[in-house]
Amino acid sequence: MSAATGFSPESYAALIDSLRARGYEGRDFFTVRPEARHLVLRHDIDVSLDAALAMAEFEVKLGLRATYFVLLRCELYNPFAEAGRKVLRHLGALGHEVGLHFDAALVDGGMEALDQAAAEECAMLEGLIDRPVRIISFHRPAQALLGLARPLAGRAHAYEPRFFKAIGYCSDSRGAFHHGDPSSHPAVMAGTALQLLTHPIWWMAEAGIDATDRLERYVTGRSAAMRRALATMIESYDPQRGAGE
Repeated sequence: MSAATGFSPESYAALIDSLRARGYEGRDFFTVRPEARHLVLRHDIDVSLDAALAMAEFEVKLGLRATYFVLLRCELYNPFAEAGRKVLRHLGALGHEVGLHFDAALVDGGMEALDQAAAEECAMLEGLIDRPVRIISFHRPAQALLGLARPLAGRAHAYEPRFFKAIGYCSDSRGAFHHGDPSSHPAVMAGTALQLLTHPIWWMAEAGIDATDRLERYVTGRSAAMRRALATMIESYDPQRGAGE
């Protein structure tokens, strides 16, 4: 499973089943033990809240709970809009944890500035979901943040050594597992804990579609949603004409 063409809800279920068959059980960041067959499911919502919700509902059917990390400063979705807020609250209602996906590249200054900015974003996210934000993940982290051995804004983060070095780590960044199938990860071969990072946008579509086509489908869907929103706000706007039909 090296490319997004093999990604689908069914292949995600098969991946989880293969890990369960090796004795792995789901744990969150706060209960994982490095020496145990524990699986921490992490999802960074980089592109689509709708894809995140679809994945969250699918995981519940599989008996899974995960941590979903939300970008507040994002050009692709709006967590403050009513629809976005409903999605975030529903993630929590399903039993998943909601954390902050924090883009440190947008902050000028050192660690003090990062702490302050992260604290402000956590407070905003807590207002949206009406529950505490206990953990943060970095969005496209700089090398200096990987393995950072301190909390951020008084909260745990997913790249602390206890989550990033003491246990295995595997990611589907850019629509592929660039370091091999998670089920054959060295941590899995050794029977020790694994943090598995996946991005919902890659998985919530049928198999056989490459990463670019998945993103193009997202763009088409967002364009249609914008046309509908414009038609609601401006009576004279014809969404069919706007779509070129």
